[in-house]
Amino acid sequence: MMAHLSTFLVTFSAIFFIVDPLGLVPIFIAITSHNPREKRLAMAKRATLLAFGILAFFAVFGGLVFKLFGITWPAMRIAGGFLLLMTAIDMLRAQPTRTRSSPEEEIEFESKADVAIVPLAIPLLAGPGSIVTVMVLAGRGGTLHAIIPVIVSTALTCLIAYLLLRTADPIQRLLGRSGIAVLERIMGLLLAAIGVQFMVDGAIEVLKQLR
Repeated sequence: MMAHLSTFLVTFSAIFFIVDPLGLVPIFIAITSHNPREKRLAMAKRATLLAFGILAFFAVFGGLVFKLFGITWPAMRIAGGFLLLMTAIDMLRAQPTRTRSSPEEEIEFESKADVAIVPLAIPLLAGPGSIVTVMVLAGRGGTLHAIIPVIVSTALTCLIAYLLLRTADPIQRLLGRSGIAVLERIMGLLLAAIGVQFMVDGAIEVLKQLR
């Protein structure tokens, strides 16, 4: 029982920290400031639902992608860990991660009338880092028992993301940019540890295959 709970907590933590819904709050406010509240809520709902669908798809069918391109799980773990570590470093520095979007893209996003699909769902919620993370986590056991915690964790993360985006303005007023930056750094530290663990696990598997 404790082993299953520990696995779920690691899975949920990895997905939640890489998606980083709290860090999306100021971005969401900035790119939807010209929209009425009803439209902002509708965009938040569509974005989180679409992001869940994308991440769940890759959690279930990610193994087929690996086989198609001849990618091994150890290689994906190492690559995924490296990507998590890059994201964590940006979070520790309280900077927007460039694995999601560039400054030029952010400027373009602010002028879009509807940002639910791009950039909210893709790449801010379901970006390269989160997609690789769910694929690696779902592939650890290669069974349905490994996929279920990933799906549940993804659903919880997207639900939390929707609730945070729905209450973005009060959260921004309550925490302020400095408060959000502090929480980002804490989550970044934990994400860095998870990323390093991914890389260590992948390296160990590679060494076992070489023996």
